[in-house]
Formats: sequence, structure tokens, C-alpha cells
Amino acid sequence: MFLVKFIGCVLLGYLLGSVPFALVIGKGIYKTDLRTKGSGNLGGTNAGRVLGKKVGLLVISLDILKVVFAVWAASYVSTACAMCTGVACCVGHCWPVFNHFKGGKAVATMFGFLLSISIFVFHNGLYFFGPLVMFLSMLYIFKMVSLASISAAICSTIQIVSLNFSFSVNNCLLIIASIGLSLLVTIRHKANIEKVKSGKEGKITWM
Repeated sequence: MFLVKFIGCVLLGYLLGSVPFALVIGKGIYKTDLRTKGSGNLGGTNAGRVLGKKVGLLVISLDILKVVFAVWAASYVSTACAMCTGVACCVGHCWPVFNHFKGGKAVATMFGFLLSISIFVFHNGLYFFGPLVMFLSMLYIFKMVSLASISAAICSTIQIVSLNFSFSVNNCLLIIASIGLSLLVTIRHKANIEKVKSGKEGKITWM
């Protein structure tokens, strides 16, 4: 029974992650297919760039909340199930079954993972607020969302490793999940990294 619940939660996480809110809101409300506008990415940054700041914030919020909901549900099964479900949600966001496996860059869902484990698993706000401060600081200094996102992901891994340097199963699983998410965010920003190197990466103007 435990294994069935575990697999069910992970599958639920992937399916929730696969819901492309940027596409749903863009086409459903604004009659705009964000896959053909801006960067073509189904994330909050592109949604905000094309449809306005309020839409971008709405998409980001929904992408965060879908992970929070998935982890909350899975936390009733076990801590390990909650973390695996959160990661599955991030994977679904990047490779959504509902959009031919072409999705976002996992930044909002990574923060959703960090927020949910802070609330439902480890009861420690540092898991979320540390990377958030890094993200906002880097965004303020360099004005590049991609650079801020990668920095926040790396910060989260360093912080999680330093706070959980022991050999318990849950701590090891959290470290593995954090490293995996950092790699995921970095890989999904591969094109942005090249633009940063060449000085062609777009910069925000509202901060």
C-alpha cells in the first residue's frame, strides 16, 4: 500500500508540474500563444515580458503553488515521498506531457519545492528565504533573471548541504534533490549562459 501511495504521489507531482499555466492563461484569457512570442518559453518571465508584469507574477505564483500542493499531499505519506514528488513536479514543468514535453526552466517550481519543504517537511524558512535573497540580490545588481536564477539554485544547494551534512536517509535525499534541481535549472538556462558570456542577455528595466 505504501508503494502504491508513493508512486501515485510522484505521478501526481509530475502531472501537476506538466500543467503549463503560461500557455493556459496566455491562450485562454489573452488569446496569445506564448510558445510563439518572446523567448517562446512557457515560464513567468516570458509571460511577463509579453503580457505584462501582473500576468508574469500570476504565472510564477501558480507554478510555485502547484509544487506546494503536490508536496503537501505527499507529505502525508512520508518525507521521502514529499521530496520525490516535489522533484517530479519540477521535471513535469520542464518536460510537460500536456505540451509535447516542451516546458519552462524550473525556476518558479524550484522555489515552490524550497517553499514546500520549508513548510511541510523541515519547518525551516531558511531553505526558501536564503535562495530568495540571493535571487533578488543578483537580480538587483545584474538585472538578468537567468543569472539570478542560476545563482539562487547554487545557493540553495550550498545552504542545504551545510544544514544537512549527515548520513540520515532524508538528509541525503534532500541533498541529492537539491543538487539535481540546481543542475536542472542550470541546464535549462544553457542558451542564456551563452548570451551572458557574449553580452547579449536581456536585462530587466523595472528594478
